[in-house]
Parts: sequence; structure tokens; C-alpha cells
Amino acid sequence: MLAPKRVKFRKQMKGRMRGKATRGNYMAFGDFGLQALECGWISNRSIEAARIAMTRHIKRGGKVWIRIFPDKSLTKKPLEVRMGKGKGNPEMWVAVVKPGRIMFELEHSSPELAKRALELAAAKLPVKCKIVERQKTEAAPVAAAAAAEGGAE
Repeated sequence: MLAPKRVKFRKQMKGRMRGKATRGNYMAFGDFGLQALECGWISNRSIEAARIAMTRHIKRGGKVWIRIFPDKSLTKKPLEVRMGKGKGNPEMWVAVVKPGRIMFELEHSSPELAKRALELAAAKLPVKCKIVERQKTEAAPVAAAAAAEGGAE
């Protein structure tokens, strides 16, 4: 399972998931990607289940990139414990995902096989997703912005 090696603080506040993803919302590695259409917490178990579903379907023919990492701890109090007496212990790790975030990328010689593998992965995730394809002339946003301004000065 994915989890941070060490963190500065064990227990985190709940936080808010508002707005669209400003980072990780473009294709960086593969030819096909799985993009979130809504916000949510994706647990390390869900990420692992999606990864296994993809790799089993594509077998040895392709490459998978996981673009999200569960770095937020969720706490839970034990069963049959009364309210109060402090915050519970860390129970699981989740990745915060906003709409537009590319969660997985896939590279494979067969587009049909790659799309089917991403559909299987999407079924394992708790958020609505869509499959996106890399545009042939797509560049990273920073490089595209620098080229539009006239390159390095």
C-alpha cells in the first residue's frame, strides 16, 4: 500500500475540496489517462486496486504511471467509544482529488486495450472519471507558456 514514510504531524484537519485541480491536470507521461470529474478522497487501497486491475489487463505490454499519492491521514475513533476525549488515531491514508486531476496514465501499443484497462481501473475508484488521450502536439503548460512569450530571455 502507498503511504508516506514519515510525516511531521500524524493527525490532519479535514480540509475542504473546492474548485478545480490546478496541478496535475495535464498529461505528462503516457498516451492515455484517467481524469477525475468530481472531487473526493481516494484511499491507498483504491489506488492499489485500480493499479492491479490495469496491470493485469495490459499484462506486460505497457507502462502505468500513478499520478496521485495518499499523503493525507484520516483518523477514526474505536467502536463503542463515547463522544469527546480527543481525536482518534490515524486509520488510513487518502489522496485528495479535485475535478480535472489526471490520476493514472497508461502507455500501450494497442489503444483499445489501454482504454479497456482504464475503464477497469475507473470502476475501482470512488469518483466519476473519464478517459483522456494525449494530443499529438501537446506540451507541458510551463513549456508552452515560455514558448508563447518568446522563450528564455
